[in-house]
Parts: sequence; structure tokens; C-alpha cells
Amino acid sequence: MKTGILSLPSSVLAGQKTLAHVVWIAGFSALVAVGAQIEIPNQPVPYTLQTFFVLLSGALLGKRYGPVSQILYLLLGVAGLPVYSGWGFGIARLLGPTGGYLLSFPVASFVVGYLLEHHKDLLWSLVTMAIGLFVIFSLGTIQLNFVYFHNWRETAKAGALIFSWWDAAKLVCAALLYHQIIGRKSALRDSRGQ
Repeated sequence: MKTGILSLPSSVLAGQKTLAHVVWIAGFSALVAVGAQIEIPNQPVPYTLQTFFVLLSGALLGKRYGPVSQILYLLLGVAGLPVYSGWGFGIARLLGPTGGYLLSFPVASFVVGYLLEHHKDLLWSLVTMAIGLFVIFSLGTIQLNFVYFHNWRETAKAGALIFSWWDAAKLVCAALLYHQIIGRKSALRDSRGQ
């Protein structure tokens, strides 16, 4: 174990890394909570910015920590903090019409993180985030159908198709932002290496 003026013991560095992970996980949980409050009312599922941050959590935190941030978000709501859309909270939200969408967040974050693990170009980012949205809409519309509409055609219209333009815009913005961030991170790493 190295020590000295310019080097830190490995245990300190490991502690700093763990703290950084905790901060990023909590940060993305908070961002999804904020995104839930930026909404355009629509029944039974409102337009929100949540999925924008869910996709970014998987892309930036990866398959391990992205889903953890989304599980933390869900647990905060179940514990009674008003983090769901319309300042909602409680287990009833997870069992209601929007519950499938909420429960899909950790899964979508994992899928995005997993698929971006080795390929990070812009086109692949767009494809990966589209797959993440497909996961959210699939799980969301299945629960929406069983607890609300009981009609697959109506469910598809009200639970997925109505959001296509909104989520396409969020997907493109999330992929572009992710690509910008990793580009700057790569440039910074290259400049430090020189």
C-alpha cells in the first residue's frame, strides 16, 4: 500500500470511489423524482420527464449502479416521500395504472447500462435507449391493461402510442447528452494522459 504526499492509501481511494457511487445513485434518484413533477397532465398516465433520467441512469451509471438508483427511487416513494408524478407516493402507485411503468425503471436502466457497456457510439446509444423505452412501454402497458383498460387496443393507444413523439424527443436528447458527456470525459482522460 502506497503512502506519501502525492499518493493516498488504496483504502482511502476505495472509500472515495464508494462515496462517489453513493452520490451518483442518490443524484439520479433525485433527478427521476424531479422529472416526475415536470408533467403534462394526462389520464391515466401523465407525460413526465422521468424516462429521460431513467435512460441516462443506465447509460452513465452502468448496469450495476443505474438500476440501484431506480430501486432507491421506488423505495423512497413506497416509504412515503412524494417522489412519484403529481407528488404521489405509496405502494398503491406501484399497484395502480402507472405502476408497470415505475416498476420497469430498474429493468430499463439495467438494459441500457448492459448494452452500452462495450459500444458507446451515438447510433448505438440511440438504439440502446430505444430498447430501454420499449422495456418501459411493454411492462407499463401490460399492467395498465390489467388494472385499468382491460382492452389491448385502448391500452396501446393510451399507454404507448400517445407518448411516441414525447419519448422520441427525450430519447434523442438523452442519447445526445450521453454522447457529449462521454466525449468530454474521454477528452479529459486523454489530456491528463499527455
